[in-house]
Amino acid sequence: MKNIKLLNKIAKAGISRFDPAEYAVSAEAEAPDGILVRSAAMHDTVFNPELKAIARCGAGVNNIPLDRCAEAGIVVFNTPGANANGVKELAIASLLLASRNIIGGVEWANTLNGAPEGVAKAVEAGKSKFGGVELKGKTLGVIGLGAIGGLVANTAKNLGMTVVGCDPYLTVDAAWGLSSSVKHAATYDEIYAESDYITLHVPATAETKGMICAENIAKMKDGVRIVNLSRADLVVAADLKAALASGKVAAYVTDFPTEETVNVPGIVTIPHLGASTEESEENCAAMAADELKDYLENGTIRNSVNYPAVDMPRTDAGRLVILHKNIPNMISHISSTLAERSINIENLADRSRGEYAVGLVDTYAEITPEIVAGIESMEGIIRVIVL
Repeated sequence: MKNIKLLNKIAKAGISRFDPAEYAVSAEAEAPDGILVRSAAMHDTVFNPELKAIARCGAGVNNIPLDRCAEAGIVVFNTPGANANGVKELAIASLLLASRNIIGGVEWANTLNGAPEGVAKAVEAGKSKFGGVELKGKTLGVIGLGAIGGLVANTAKNLGMTVVGCDPYLTVDAAWGLSSSVKHAATYDEIYAESDYITLHVPATAETKGMICAENIAKMKDGVRIVNLSRADLVVAADLKAALASGKVAAYVTDFPTEETVNVPGIVTIPHLGASTEESEENCAAMAADELKDYLENGTIRNSVNYPAVDMPRTDAGRLVILHKNIPNMISHISSTLAERSINIENLADRSRGEYAVGLVDTYAEITPEIVAGIESMEGIIRVIVL
């Protein structure tokens, strides 16, 4: 029986993936083999020695200590694309909120009950102050063209916008999904110079934190409208508010309210609703559960953020999952160590990424605790799991 601990409320679509005959899944699980988490902060979590993997129901993993997990041989998964449609729809709504003072108009309309001339006449007399602009014919700059940014770019094209996108790390798969009419920008500066609207779809990294700052806002068109559904710290709030006050920025819509951005004229703060649809939560939970199961049962790694992807067809042989540092001659050392113990390798796959690597080794030989200890004693070996 494997134990799966829930650190947040996880959608039934995820929990139901686990066979109760093989898995005990609960928020109270002790000595878990795996953890399912959404937003719970884990940086101060003490990991039990049995813990092999953490699956985040969502794309962002800033709540998980990735380096510490890698050093402990704990594989961390996320679910890229599972909530993409929900965030895309909110991004399109945000473009409309940035264009038309819909929220201000609704709030004003709610004050009209009891107007001396009647509500209908009061509306006609005062509605002009809530006018706006249309999306059609405007240029949208998309920074980040991954699962979400690509969908936003394609949808904006269908709304009649000219779309220019920039992503220094664009994958081949993501590129195939983009409309051929999305213009590629080589630098963010091109986005700043050409766009009437800018939408951010990048993680918070050393490169992107504070990217929307006074220096870069100065490169933008006057009256630019900015949407940020990614992370609050991509934007320097003080610089953004100064640009709103001067009219350089016409509107800012964010899914990450902070003390600096609530109740500020020109800013629409959405309470982190991007992936909070029923469908997104179910998709993320199901995907995270499947990733966790496949790793615990087969050693398969897909969508890990701290270890490389690896997969190998399963036979009836036993399997070793060997997590190790990416250093020269590790595969030959592992093979030699097994051969010295009369272990014949039936199949082997080893993949590396950056500092870390993982090997899958199939054998029909009995793997004793002594053999595992012998492999773990090798330089560069982080962890050995027997499946």
